[in-house]
Amino acid sequence: MPSTSTSAQEDLLRPVHKQRSFASVRAIGALILREMSTTNGRTAHGYLWAVAEPVGGIILLTMIFSVGFRSPPIGTNFAIFYATGLVPFMAYMSISGKVAMSIQYSKALLAYPAVTFMDALLARIIFNSVTQILVAYLIFTGVYLTQETRTDPQITGIALSMLMAFTTAVGIGVINCFLFAAFAWWQFVWSILTRPLFLISGLFFIFDNVPQPFQDYLWFNPLIHVVGQMRKSFYPSYVGDYVSPIYVFGLGLTLIALGLALLIRYHRDLLHS
Repeated sequence: MPSTSTSAQEDLLRPVHKQRSFASVRAIGALILREMSTTNGRTAHGYLWAVAEPVGGIILLTMIFSVGFRSPPIGTNFAIFYATGLVPFMAYMSISGKVAMSIQYSKALLAYPAVTFMDALLARIIFNSVTQILVAYLIFTGVYLTQETRTDPQITGIALSMLMAFTTAVGIGVINCFLFAAFAWWQFVWSILTRPLFLISGLFFIFDNVPQPFQDYLWFNPLIHVVGQMRKSFYPSYVGDYVSPIYVFGLGLTLIALGLALLIRYHRDLLHS
């Protein structure tokens, strides 16, 4: 009899779990649609603008710096050299910033039991990751087709670089999602701390040319590895043996685990603060 009772209870619990999973999928889908509509308008043209805006910005910056820097540290074309640095860097900045604001952005919806903070995080991660993949595809394809780059793009290496950027971005975003909501002053401090990233992440230089001891310090910047991996994927002659995907993934996954642990423990307090 006890085993029969236990089996009956399990049968009752399984549909509840399935309903919760289906509800999460629906909630994530609804949050993605909300992100598209509130950020870029309610039409398909709005999302096209979400892709075109960063594409246009990267192309403009690439053209400007191409005029000032005729000879890149590697290769012969500054446009592709700069794009291989700026594309993963901007992907990191965009995703980490959007994920960090997930709770504030969806705070009103999180009051409903059907929507969890995990739904809000996943919706922003999925939407912005897909957007950045499209941006990267358009930028690299455009530069490759319109200019003589003398490069040999390797899809697997490019994908690895973008995955490294996404993992780092999600890790920083999740931990900041807690810190931004828990400590209002941290957002201001973080914006100051990250301003030098544009100059110290290898966008205009290669890590190999940095003198000691600064090279040892820069190695701990995960974006140095992300950009280095991207350039290895375009320039066959570039060794880039300093690149460590293990370090980047280890750091990113550790931050994700820590951020999720804090959010699981304190998300109710944050929502009612």
